[in-house]
Amino acid sequence: METEDELNAKIMKITMVIQENYPELSKFLNEMPVTIPIDNHPKVNLINLQKYYDSLLNLFRKYVAEHQLANSNRSSNNHHL
Repeated sequence: METEDELNAKIMKITMVIQENYPELSKFLNEMPVTIPIDNHPKVNLINLQKYYDSLLNLFRKYVAEHQLANSNRSSNNHHL
């Protein structure tokens, strides 16, 4: 299992990629269920960091895949046989 520092570095990296390359996704970062604590004093631990990283990665991958598909469809619609 990764350390807290390693997970924090990965979270920072993917967050920066999202903000720099897909700024339209940035608005969803604060709305993710993982970032909304239920407890008054939530604890940061490896499990929670891993869940947050996984949710960021899923959001990113899903958006990029949909974005590429939409661009692909747009390109193919412009090139009729």
